[in-house]
Amino acid sequence: MTDYDVLIVGGGAAGLSAALVLTRARRKVLVIDAGQPRNAPASHMQGFLSRDGLPPTELLSLGREEVESYGGEILAGTVTELVPTGPGFCVLLSDGRRVSTRRLLVATGLRDELPSIPGLADRWAKDVLHCPYCHGYEVRDQQLGVLGGTPDTVRYAQIVRQWAKDVVLFVPAGFLTTLQRSELVARSIGIVEGEVNRILAEDDHLRGVEMGDRRVILRDALFVPPRFIPNNDLLIRLGCQIDDAGWAVKDGTGQTTVPGVWIAGNVANPRAQVITAAGEGSAAAMAINADLVDQDVRDAVKAFNLGF
Repeated sequence: MTDYDVLIVGGGAAGLSAALVLTRARRKVLVIDAGQPRNAPASHMQGFLSRDGLPPTELLSLGREEVESYGGEILAGTVTELVPTGPGFCVLLSDGRRVSTRRLLVATGLRDELPSIPGLADRWAKDVLHCPYCHGYEVRDQQLGVLGGTPDTVRYAQIVRQWAKDVVLFVPAGFLTTLQRSELVARSIGIVEGEVNRILAEDDHLRGVEMGDRRVILRDALFVPPRFIPNNDLLIRLGCQIDDAGWAVKDGTGQTTVPGVWIAGNVANPRAQVITAAGEGSAAAMAINADLVDQDVRDAVKAFNLGF
């Protein structure tokens, strides 16, 4: 007999939302969380209906209480391996414990890989930001900068322009096409070309961007589109198919190519905000429960027929 109906790896918004749905469906659920949320450096989260401005840690605390109130279990720990066992899975933890489960939901999120510019990481989630929809309103009408150099940079700067009139795009020399340059000039977005030397701060606030020629461009906040790296090592070792961009292949409910395994949140969708991740967790939970019901029906029919 398995220990749990569903084991969820990752106790962020996606994992806890799924656990809430599944515990309310009277499933036996365990959430294992390593306690390293991606948004830990952020003091507040935005854009979550009825919870706008709430500290992320408080949201998770409330979510854990709700899950536990319906009988769900939450365990602090690190999962090191997911092993198929025929109808279910064996989950190995770093402390040597083993747990069995009928179904798996992996909600391990992603990590942000930042450009290796001195001073940049120190200001991350303070006044060096990645999402204008998450943080743009809080820095509206200030002197904003966008650190460029990737194919989507120009469009990203045009989006940031929605929140302030004074926006500067930092790009390598020769990076912009003639069309891109004209589009930026048309919306009064400043262009600073050259190598970024370091990010300057003073009194725990961003001061500006120092260029390679020692020019200092004063800015109040800087938007930096990071490279998103999914925390999908467990999925890869389990045999889940990974696409060319490095993300696990899934269907519309979050089911991977390995039967019985679902994904939700940032490990599945790099652009999912907290509210999006919670919704994906909820959708995956309903699909998982439906799959379990199908198995329950098969098992019941088999047991019934054996009785005759």
